[in-house]
Amino acid sequence: MDYSAVLLRVYTEEARRSDGRPLYEEIVLRARAAGLAGATVLRGPMGYGSGGKLHTAKIIDLSANLPLVIEIVDAEDKIRAFATQLNGIADLGLMTLERVEVLRWGRKG
Repeated sequence: MDYSAVLLRVYTEEARRSDGRPLYEEIVLRARAAGLAGATVLRGPMGYGSGGKLHTAKIIDLSANLPLVIEIVDAEDKIRAFATQLNGIADLGLMTLERVEVLRWGRKG
């Protein structure tokens, strides 16, 4: 069963925090509370953002502040409402939205 949905991506960093917890954790917990279909946090070994500062996972850098991408897919109206809630988070990072076609949902069986 194919259907249209949207993919919300939030680009941030490991060290960012919100309400005393890691920002990525705050976003995933909010997505779950909002009843969204699911969320995944992806950790990148290297990247940079609008400030141009390079973040990398080198062995000598024990305090690495690596880039993170949080991906959430669901119906467009639900994702847009959720993204509006995230606008209140200071220092969130970049958010993008794109249309996706869902080819499979959940477990086969």
